[in-house]
Amino acid sequence: MKSPVRIAIVGAGPGGLMCARVLQGHGIDVTVYDADASVEARDAGGTLDLHADTGQIAMEDAGLFEEFMKLARLEGQAKSRLDQHGTVLDAFVPDQDDTAAPEIDRGQLRAMLSEHVRPGTVRWGHKLVTATPLGDGGHRLEFGNGVTAEVDLVIGADGAWSRVRPLLSDATPDYTGVSFLDVRFEDVEERHPQIANLVGDGHLFANDGDGRAIIGQRNSNGHIRAYLALRTDLDWHGKAGVDLGDAAAVRRFLLKEFSGWAEELLPFLTDIDGGYLNRPIYALPAPLTWAHTPGATLLGDAAHLMAPFGGYGVNLAMLDGAELAHAIAGEATLDEAITRYEAVMLPRSGQHAVAANGGLDAFFASGDFGSADFPDHEAEHQRYREAAADYRRGQSRATAVDGTWAVSFRTPRGRQQAELRLAATAGSLTGTFDGTPIQGGRVDGTEIGFVATLTSPFKMKVTFTASVEGDTMTGTAKAPMMTIPITGTRQTP
Repeated sequence: MKSPVRIAIVGAGPGGLMCARVLQGHGIDVTVYDADASVEARDAGGTLDLHADTGQIAMEDAGLFEEFMKLARLEGQAKSRLDQHGTVLDAFVPDQDDTAAPEIDRGQLRAMLSEHVRPGTVRWGHKLVTATPLGDGGHRLEFGNGVTAEVDLVIGADGAWSRVRPLLSDATPDYTGVSFLDVRFEDVEERHPQIANLVGDGHLFANDGDGRAIIGQRNSNGHIRAYLALRTDLDWHGKAGVDLGDAAAVRRFLLKEFSGWAEELLPFLTDIDGGYLNRPIYALPAPLTWAHTPGATLLGDAAHLMAPFGGYGVNLAMLDGAELAHAIAGEATLDEAITRYEAVMLPRSGQHAVAANGGLDAFFASGDFGSADFPDHEAEHQRYREAAADYRRGQSRATAVDGTWAVSFRTPRGRQQAELRLAATAGSLTGTFDGTPIQGGRVDGTEIGFVATLTSPFKMKVTFTASVEGDTMTGTAKAPMMTIPITGTRQTP
């Protein structure tokens, strides 16, 4: 991006902060607005795993991988699966040097990212009320505290109930049919040793095959968080006559719902520190796409809210943020940057969202569970590592073809010149040919292909295939009735 632009990110979660961090690394100014009064104003949630092929790549791009590893818990990757009788059905213990998906508390992650953007980047206490298009891609942002801002690009990183999303899509989250009650246990080794022993270093998943589950997760500092999960109506508490603020009433309801469960699992329902926080699980339609909208785009849950199974949400949000920042830095215009970013983000997130939502449905389905129903975590971690290596190879390949090219080719009406802009990411190729977006872009090493629409000497679609060696491109352009040679030279920025 050559000229100064006014960029606003709405939402200072991991995805929004990651985008800001990488933008600033490219020397691009950005302002982040968040409704919270401060980074520690609310409970950020439990623990999450950062995958080698997504969240960790974003950390590396932001220059924060070592900072992350100081907080990461490799042992937290451990997982056990039980039935309602307390029988252990499956267990996974990671190798000591397994870094495929280490755990970190959400609050720690958000605080760490917040510390590594420039002072004053985040405007806390700014809740977006409306975003109004001004034409030519500009938007006017109005916040609940009376502040307004006019920007060239608004990035919606504002989660499930995004106020930016309506600029691009009419989609809204739907209730999945599953609700969690979020509970906490403090100083677990001393005060809750039974729960500490069951959860171990990582996660416990207990399921009765009839729509009820207990999910326990080890957090840092002697803390365990658990989710008491039910496949139920959205207004389950109203229909049951349960006041969510009355802990004793909620406890009685849970003991009835989980009757027949093993005695050693019941303390997850009864021995909590604090209250019960109702968390109905919502998801956006998947896969979700939208038409290109000048001056606006989305990342993270605002773009692809999905069920929590698989742990994709924050990982994709952070990779979204890093990739969007790279696209803004690498493209000549904001429109080209959004096009490049969404061409990769939308299909990737759609695939993961379908898998995550399917995983939730399967976990809460009725029926008996066998070993074939449990994830192979060793194989899963190997896939993360292999996918990370593939992504990095894709980044290396991208540098071979990225840039602005002066392309020359001969037509029946003489030699023609055109400007070709290319950007590649992990096998996907986007760009423009004389200002018009290319279609069907692909890249394999230094080999590229795409379809472009020529307007001179007359309008026609042309299929280009070429190879790149250094700053030289050679190939062919296939049009109706003819195939002609092309050459190209990469232009110096």
